[in-house]
Amino acid sequence: MAIIANIFIDQGADFSVTVNVADVDGTTLDLAGYTAAAQMRKTYESSSISATFTTSISAADGQVTLSLTDTVTTALSPGRYVYDLVVTDGSSISTRVVEGQAIVTPGVTRS
Repeated sequence: MAIIANIFIDQGADFSVTVNVADVDGTTLDLAGYTAAAQMRKTYESSSISATFTTSISAADGQVTLSLTDTVTTALSPGRYVYDLVVTDGSSISTRVVEGQAIVTPGVTRS
């Protein structure tokens, strides 16, 4: 079962968050051989992707970092979205490890 964690993204700024991945007993999961994918959509039913996160895995630490560039966050309209992170092991078994709302807050400063 995925952990629910809401994230806040500042429109027009770089965004990054690190997720710690653990087994059901709380032990840090070694992510060697795993891949990760994460997306944002306006609703669960949306067919279009609002943003695709860049993912980076620190295998031994059991961590996945999700990132968006300032260019990507600038293109997002302020408001609520949904997101999730799925990791897939070498046997092609996929597990959703975190999900929740992604709230994009509008920016004031512009170049």
